[in-house]
Amino acid sequence: LLNQQFEVNEPNQVWVADITYIWTKEGWLYLASIMDLFSRKIVGWYLSERMTKELVIKAFHRAIHQRNPQPGLIHHSDQGSQYASNEYQAMLRQYGIQTSMSR
Repeated sequence: LLNQQFEVNEPNQVWVADITYIWTKEGWLYLASIMDLFSRKIVGWYLSERMTKELVIKAFHRAIHQRNPQPGLIHHSDQGSQYASNEYQAMLRQYGIQTSMSR
């Protein structure tokens, strides 16, 4: 859906999500983040020792509670198993959010 159109006219039209990892003294941590393409602000994030669907679900819940978007928002991510999970996709549908994934 996004089709590499990164210019957005209003907040809460397009959110992009990704996971990265960070080395700490206690070991690796995984950071899931969701960014609003309009403001380029992180609107939801979560850290965990494991890269599971719960990691992205918790980041998504933070974004929803922070922004309360209207139905129709586009959520873009890669095709990772966390974002493609039935639970995550059902959550997006519950909020009327459209799924967009990189090929």
